[in-house]
Amino acid sequence: MPPKVRELIEDLERAGFTNRGGKGSHRNFVHPKMTKPVTISGKAGDDAKHYQVRAVQRAIKESQI
Repeated sequence: MPPKVRELIEDLERAGFTNRGGKGSHRNFVHPKMTKPVTISGKAGDDAKHYQVRAVQRAIKESQI
């Protein structure tokens, strides 16, 4: 069962990302060590797409370097 969008958001916030807003259901998360934002779309209760899970995992890994 895929994680929920809210779980991805919690993971990003725990890793030090901040939500700089977005348009509609999109949220852009930025981190001081990252050059590109991570965009998460969908309502908090929606199932996350596989590409969203991979993007969050990759962004968290890169921010810890």
